[in-house]
Amino acid sequence: MADLKRDDVTWLDGDMPYSQQFGDHFYSRADGRAECHHVFMGGNGLPERWNGAADFTIGELGFGTGLNFLETWRSWKECRVPGQALHYVSFEAFPMTSGQIERALSPWPVLTPLAGEMLGRWSELTEAPATWRLDAQTSLTVVVGAALDGVQAWGGIADAWYLDGFAPSKNPEMWSEDLIQAVGDHTRAGGTFASYTAAGWVRRNLQAAGFIVEKRPGHAGKREMIRGYKPD
Repeated sequence: MADLKRDDVTWLDGDMPYSQQFGDHFYSRADGRAECHHVFMGGNGLPERWNGAADFTIGELGFGTGLNFLETWRSWKECRVPGQALHYVSFEAFPMTSGQIERALSPWPVLTPLAGEMLGRWSELTEAPATWRLDAQTSLTVVVGAALDGVQAWGGIADAWYLDGFAPSKNPEMWSEDLIQAVGDHTRAGGTFASYTAAGWVRRNLQAAGFIVEKRPGHAGKREMIRGYKPD
């Protein structure tokens, strides 16, 4: 793999990755895979919205371990029909190494085959956006670098966003007014977002970017999360 900027990752409770740079965990300590379903997929109305969609694009802030992508891909494979296509585009400033990703995903053996296919391409990652056709109906694009630069330069538009940066108090740039506005600019009318955080200033940035924002119960006892949509 190219010489890319890295986070300083340490490990808690065996295989729980922890960012020393941002002082935060990469996913829910309760169950990251369950968090993906409750917050990101559930908050965006997935998999139900895939029904009848010819092409569907998901944008993500913070690729991290790849857990959200792999669980989304696994669910997509279970319900898609011929002719449909899923495009997953993720923006990540400090990509993990393949070894770190393997270790972080080890609690979920059901994802191991898909992770193997993804990591088979991981050494190709550079600072230039990489798009990989992982099967006939699924593509993954990883954009390395500052999220604001990446989203603003992206030529696509998303049907749904997973807003999964580190906690706003730890990594405010990932939730800034400029970045959230760029997310809004790259969301189609009727498109949605979901996030585990319900911080007031994040909600206000999303509203300023044109989203209708609503709260719902969070994952694993967390009081609140947010989701929303861009009006037609």
